[in-house]
Amino acid sequence: MKSLIKDPSLYKKGLEQIYWAERSMPVLLKIRERFSKEKPLKNVKIGAVLHVTKETAVLIRTLVAGGAEVHLAGSNPLSTQDDVAAALASEGVYVCAWRGQSSEEYWSCIDNVIKSSPEIVVDDGADLHGRIHMKHPDLGRKIFGGTEETTTGVIRLRAMEREGVLLYPVIAVNNAQTKYLFDNRYGTGQSTIDGILRATNILLAGKTVVVAGYGWVGRGIAMRLRGMGARVVIVEPDPIKALEAYMDGYYVTSMSKAAEIGDIFITATGNIDVIRKEHMLKMKDGAILANAGHFNVEVSVEDLERIAVRKRVIREYVTEYTLEDGRRLYLLAEGRLVNLVAAEGHPSEVMDMSFANQALSIEYIFINRDRLEKKVYNVPDEIDRNVALLKLEALGVEIERLTDRQIKYLNQWAEGT
Repeated sequence: MKSLIKDPSLYKKGLEQIYWAERSMPVLLKIRERFSKEKPLKNVKIGAVLHVTKETAVLIRTLVAGGAEVHLAGSNPLSTQDDVAAALASEGVYVCAWRGQSSEEYWSCIDNVIKSSPEIVVDDGADLHGRIHMKHPDLGRKIFGGTEETTTGVIRLRAMEREGVLLYPVIAVNNAQTKYLFDNRYGTGQSTIDGILRATNILLAGKTVVVAGYGWVGRGIAMRLRGMGARVVIVEPDPIKALEAYMDGYYVTSMSKAAEIGDIFITATGNIDVIRKEHMLKMKDGAILANAGHFNVEVSVEDLERIAVRKRVIREYVTEYTLEDGRRLYLLAEGRLVNLVAAEGHPSEVMDMSFANQALSIEYIFINRDRLEKKVYNVPDEIDRNVALLKLEALGVEIERLTDRQIKYLNQWAEGT
């Protein structure tokens, strides 16, 4: 199959980008070194739908080093880095991705990955998993297993498991501690703000910023905003998470009330219609709307289009909507995930751990392909802990080692005070 990309001539710039990422991804490179020797994925066909970034390229190179044939499509119409896509294509990876795809083009690339008849599938958001289950169940029954990178995708896969329709085992990479505690919190926390600042160049200090969702992504965003001098408001329907946000020192309220006071709104929930017409109509002139969730459904763009009398693009990633009374609302990145549309996504250092989990989980699926049930698994604890140890080693951090007596004490019940 021939790669479908925007501009093959960009490959040299893409190779430089990948080189820059690899400098900060020592764990994945260590795994690649072993994969190159052992070839644990020899002749395995892998279908992947991921954000085509320089960090993803480091993962793809690692899988190829392990002997795999990889077919890659983008997991968002606006997140592909075209130079990276060109670089991977120049190395023989089948890539179907370019920045600025239409919805039809986006799905056609996913269909092209499916046409390769993958034996293991790797996804970010579960569009590939969903497409296989809805349109290609016969292929799904032949697949050894898959992985899922993000919270939104895991939610969809859990629903499929509950309904008894899951056709193959899936490892929820997102649920690894070395993924969500770092990627979701520190990665999204930094890259979301990076995207907002690149798009707008506004000052965060003194602004009232409303963060919808207090999962690990919302926690990370709120933490970084507070560090930059913003007044942070949390909107969270889960009572335990809302209480935690309150105890962490944030003002917690409903979106209806937050809509009246916010200067910037950031959604990070994985749910639909988090910001709707009734909220937009309460917002002050100049309010900025951004989304950090995987899909462009959290800010209702349909409602925004419906209530606006005028619309114009005033910066590359900023669309101004003028309401009937003259107030203006600013939507960033078309409501898509702002950190990958207006910026470069997560720093390579955190993706090192996320994609190390991906590589090792793919290897685990292939090794155990005849023993896994058709359900959603967490990343095995030994993989999770190994990734943490490899990262600490790469950072030059020495940790405490338990004595034999301490280990014995922790594994008994008779000895106490």
